[in-house]
Amino acid sequence: MVQHLVAIAPTFLVLSFFLIFTFGQSRRRTPSRAITCAFVFAIAARYLIWRFTDTVLPYPSDGSFGFYWVWLLFAVELLAFADVGLFLVIMSRFVDRSAEADRLEHIFFARHARDLPTVDVFIPTYNEPLDVLERTIIGALALDYPRDKLKVYVLDDSRREWLRDFCEEKGAIHVTRPDNAHAKAGNMNNGLTVSTGEFVVIFDADFVAYRTFLRRTLPLFMDESLGIVQTPQHFFNADPVQSNLGLARIWPDEQRLFFDEMATCRDAWDVSFCCGSCSVIRRKALEAIGGFPTTSITEDLLTTLAMLNKGYKTRYLNERLSMGLAAENLKGYFIQRERWCQGGIQTLYLGQGPLRGPGLSPFQRIMFLPLSWLAQYVVRFAILIVPVVYLWTGVEPLYFTEVSDLISHQLPVLTAYFLLMAWITPTRYLPIISSAVGAFTTFRMLPTVLSSVVRPFGKPFKVTPKGSGNEDSRFDGYTFAWIATLVGLSATGLVVNVVPEWSHIHGSRFSVFAGCWVGINIVVLMIAALICFEKPRRISGAFLADEPVSLDDVVGRAVSLSLDKAVIAVPVGTRFSSKLVTLALDKADPFHAEIRQITQRGRKLGRPGDQRFHYLHIHYDVRGKTRDQLIRKLYTGSYAQDVEEIDSPAITLELMRTAFGPARY
Repeated sequence: MVQHLVAIAPTFLVLSFFLIFTFGQSRRRTPSRAITCAFVFAIAARYLIWRFTDTVLPYPSDGSFGFYWVWLLFAVELLAFADVGLFLVIMSRFVDRSAEADRLEHIFFARHARDLPTVDVFIPTYNEPLDVLERTIIGALALDYPRDKLKVYVLDDSRREWLRDFCEEKGAIHVTRPDNAHAKAGNMNNGLTVSTGEFVVIFDADFVAYRTFLRRTLPLFMDESLGIVQTPQHFFNADPVQSNLGLARIWPDEQRLFFDEMATCRDAWDVSFCCGSCSVIRRKALEAIGGFPTTSITEDLLTTLAMLNKGYKTRYLNERLSMGLAAENLKGYFIQRERWCQGGIQTLYLGQGPLRGPGLSPFQRIMFLPLSWLAQYVVRFAILIVPVVYLWTGVEPLYFTEVSDLISHQLPVLTAYFLLMAWITPTRYLPIISSAVGAFTTFRMLPTVLSSVVRPFGKPFKVTPKGSGNEDSRFDGYTFAWIATLVGLSATGLVVNVVPEWSHIHGSRFSVFAGCWVGINIVVLMIAALICFEKPRRISGAFLADEPVSLDDVVGRAVSLSLDKAVIAVPVGTRFSSKLVTLALDKADPFHAEIRQITQRGRKLGRPGDQRFHYLHIHYDVRGKTRDQLIRKLYTGSYAQDVEEIDSPAITLELMRTAFGPARY
């Protein structure tokens, strides 16, 4: 009993530290972040030292499978430790550039409009349809900036006549080239030859700028050492993970952890990097590096590194200043992430990369290593197969000493890490969901990691499919087969070892830990399996709204708005002479619409004194000037789809419904 109390003491120490010190501090203060991250690092280092001295070195050097297995797994843990250590260093600082942007905005725009710098907006496009491109083009043309200082270039690598006509109609400049050499980087370099703006703004074809984008970003360039200002990428649709798990309204998209948390911390260390879209680049800095680098399929990251070689920094302004399309199905999801992974690993082999690039400090070289890409999928795969190997072979993953030793050293590490994430990223991380998403992506991403290490330039650039030309929704049989195999081996391994005649374990004290480990893995894999069942996507996403509107002479309230339909709440008893009505919205000319459905629900809108309402489902097909107005209204700053808080009970309920409820298509 005393031994177990002693074993649990380090975990109580961790709990006490977080309850007494950390949870009472603001996570936006660098001192409290630094102390907390250092504490977690010390707990992890204590575990790693024990792991090496007590569970690896004592293992018999007999050349058996067990010997090599123990050392291999320890090497994987070293890789994980390096990745987590880098993460802790990054997250130990915090900076918010908004106050600086506020101060500089007043100074920057105090000058006469004729003295403002010229700006070129680049919209590189390859195969995106009009329903994607029109939002981006209309949004760029609506930027709050003097028109004689702003030009919008649509860089069309498919040389489409209909797109040229659309650009001419709207006032954008349509640019083509005779070939598609060097993909997106080559396309933007061609754009540099036909433009002259002092600053270049990059928006991928599926991202729409908020009207205030330039007012917030350009003033930061008063610092002449800045080459790039990057802003976060937010999305107006659910990504495949949110959609397939049924969590679109209650779980944030996968990229929020990076853009909302990690990117701001990297900026505090002066190691931000360009993410391509939603960025502003100083042309002088681009000229210094010879244009956008073409030797990597992720030209954005390499642009940052090349500019660092020349002394130009990248800043990160964590403000929602644009919205775009997240990958809409699993095919696009993996094309996108495989490109990021391969491009990150490619930098290790390039002269401008972190290993060989001139002008980089040792700290910068370490911070730009693609360690996360190299480590995370190897580590996750090991987590999934270690207990399976034990159940089927009886080979333990370590030289097992005492149960109390494992409790004393491993439990504090897990507790410290989960508490850190709960404090430092309270609305962007939930262990079971985050682990399930990681497990799901491992089976496709691990081969990409391995192939990129061996043949980093073996795969060409691929455009992420988006929009109405991307309606493919498939069941991911490959990933599901991996998941089903591991679940089957895990569950069968548990059953087999219950029968003494079949057991491979023979009374090992590690069995209890293995059983718990397998149980957690099965739950994680079952959630991951749900992501494989892709739901047909909705081409036009709707924004939640709460604003007054008019239907003929009836005043109602918009509950939901999109480019082709709306849900309007009107008082019970309201009558219309026809299904055809005139809809009047703020910031748009009135237009004709059709009432398609009336939802017979008398739910209140939540304000004191409200009457009971019916919900009218209204459809419309607006064109020309009115459609442009509606695009500007919906996409340039007034609406957002972000999930601000995590509701754990609601997430659990929705997962149960997705897993066991009727199919909803």
